[in-house]
Amino acid sequence: MFKSFIKIESLALKLMISVGIVLFASIFIWSYFTTIFQEKTLINKKISEVDKFCNTVLNFTWFAMLHNPNKDMQKILKSMSEYNEIEAIRIFNCQGQIKFSNMAMELGSMVEKTDMACKTCHATETAIIRKDIKDRVRIFKSDQDEFLLGIMNPILNEPSCSTTQCHYHPEGIKKLGALDVVVSLKDVKAEISFTKKMSVWTAIYLFIILAITIGFSLFRLVTNPIKKLIKETDRIGKGSYQNNIKNVIQKDEIGKLSLAILVMGEKIQNKQDELNNQKRRYQNLFDQVPCAITVQNRDYELIEFNKEFSKKFNPEYGDRCYVAYKNLINKCNDCPVERTFIDGKSHFSEESGINKDGTIAHWFVKTAPLKDDQGNIIAAMEMTIDISRRKKLEKNVKESERKYQAIFESIPNPVFILDIDTYTIMNCNNSALTVYGFKKDELKDKHFSFLFPEPEEFEKFKQNFDNPLHERLINHKKNLETIYVNIWVSPAEFTEQKVLLVTVVDITLSVETEHQLIQAGKMATLGEMATGVAHELNQPLSVIKTASSFISRKISRNEKIDQEILNTLSQEIEIHVDRASKITNHMRLFGRKSTLSKEAVNINETIQRAFDIFSQQLKLREIEVVWKLDENLPEIIADPARLEQVFINLLINARDSIEARVETSGDQNGKAKRITIATSFTKGDVIVRISDTGTGISKADMNKIFEPFFTTKKVGKGTGLGLSISYGIIKESGADICVTNNPEGGVTFTISFYKNLKEY
Repeated sequence: MFKSFIKIESLALKLMISVGIVLFASIFIWSYFTTIFQEKTLINKKISEVDKFCNTVLNFTWFAMLHNPNKDMQKILKSMSEYNEIEAIRIFNCQGQIKFSNMAMELGSMVEKTDMACKTCHATETAIIRKDIKDRVRIFKSDQDEFLLGIMNPILNEPSCSTTQCHYHPEGIKKLGALDVVVSLKDVKAEISFTKKMSVWTAIYLFIILAITIGFSLFRLVTNPIKKLIKETDRIGKGSYQNNIKNVIQKDEIGKLSLAILVMGEKIQNKQDELNNQKRRYQNLFDQVPCAITVQNRDYELIEFNKEFSKKFNPEYGDRCYVAYKNLINKCNDCPVERTFIDGKSHFSEESGINKDGTIAHWFVKTAPLKDDQGNIIAAMEMTIDISRRKKLEKNVKESERKYQAIFESIPNPVFILDIDTYTIMNCNNSALTVYGFKKDELKDKHFSFLFPEPEEFEKFKQNFDNPLHERLINHKKNLETIYVNIWVSPAEFTEQKVLLVTVVDITLSVETEHQLIQAGKMATLGEMATGVAHELNQPLSVIKTASSFISRKISRNEKIDQEILNTLSQEIEIHVDRASKITNHMRLFGRKSTLSKEAVNINETIQRAFDIFSQQLKLREIEVVWKLDENLPEIIADPARLEQVFINLLINARDSIEARVETSGDQNGKAKRITIATSFTKGDVIVRISDTGTGISKADMNKIFEPFFTTKKVGKGTGLGLSISYGIIKESGADICVTNNPEGGVTFTISFYKNLKEY
């Protein structure tokens, strides 16, 4: 039955049946309990009325017994029963004898205790006086099958009865008798029957009214709106999104459902519009994508293709792909579409063919399976990209690479390509092999420090990679021959990898030439120093000569020499021999050919050594030297021998400039002949200033002063190399040199060591 109910298609009918059953059951239960309640109420009312009548009869009985009106008692009871439609009124004495009754035939008769009326008090062996009316009421049927109501009321022995002379009863007797009143329930049953009928008709009426109301409400509020909603959802399902649900009045769930369907329709329309737009976009993409795309079935027939494919091959739907592509009779031997149908995976291939214009074409092919909802392969999509231009470019790139490789190999300077992280040699050109004397496989994958004589030299080089140019580095060849090089380092990309491009310039010949030039400058300086050196040596030699002559003269005369005098002479000879030896050793070291060797240098000591050679010359020429040295200078990194050469050149120039001024203008103006040597440490720089009171430098010559072979001295007095060599030495020391004219005459050379201070 429940399954049959479930199969009913009408929601309203289901609701009406369900509600009808519930309503019917509810009204039935209501009618049933209402009838029971009404019946009980009517009977209780009847009992109450009869009980009141009994009390009235008892009062009359008491009065009659008190005044002994026995002759009137029967008439009174009969008239009361007739007036009140009483079926029976009987008064029993204690022995069960009917003393009074509205029915004369019962008078004087005895009633057994088993009689229905007597059972009220004699239900047990001992009689019980029941005062509660509920215990004294009985409902039973008469012989005529009529319902009767009987109430048994006890007649108690009251004080007035026990003292009255006419009706004397002992005080020990509590019950004198009983009053039994029986009435018909015909009218009550009629009223109950009427009530039942009214309840039934009321129930039927209510059921019909409620059924009609619920049916109308269901139709108006549920069935009709749901039909409209079904109609609208059906329209939405068919793709019509113009919703006709307007002016929704209902605010209940149906109304909310209507609004939800309205909103759903709008959202579906928006989504559908979006999907349509996406479909158009994807269709446009499919058609406008610059590669040819086809969809093929298992027979290799074209079931879909884009405009690019149509434009290139002008196919027809149903054409086989090998016919459309290559105008072949049978499929290709290695067909990626076939492999996709076999294993369900994507495949790649590269194929060639002939275009319609006869040119060779190259394609890159990729396939992908198309599956249904069950995962079965129903078609294969093939995408082909024309790589003819790429093939041509690859050919051009290979040719270009060949050319660039040829250029790389023919660069006259060594070029290395290093891994940017490990500094291993990835490649090098032929010039690198020629300069260093290695074979390519001997250099490949070797660490670049392999070309440096010491690992420390490479570490210094690596720490300054931020500086692209590295000058005067020392490398060695395969035969361990030392070469001087300048190296340029720059980051680059090589085969899609970040690398270091290292270009090496062999400057060995230039350095050797420079060394020769510096040595020539030293020799020229020694030549210019010769007179002064001779004078420097003349003084110790004179002292030695005098002492030796004194000793020789004493020996020739066999004269004894005082021990103190002899000791003094030997000490003087030793002091002056040491002085002469120091001068000659200094000049020997100065004139010795040496390579660049940087070390920590105390600039004040270097200046002092350079000055020692000229101290006597400057005294003879009455040139005053003013010292202003900062004793707290930090050390610098430089070649001390070459710095000494710089300071000697500057002192020589200062000396010659002062003498030139004296020769041309004399000392009429009383201008001092003075050289000032000053050092300082300012803002992290070590500064050396050498000033003179010479002729100064003209503006025209100021920009040429450091050029090779330029000199303002007379012919034969200067080579023009001193300042040029000094400039090169200062620059290679990481310092700077400049010259300015002094306001009072003469010039000042300023040397600033700002890149090579030793950490302290």
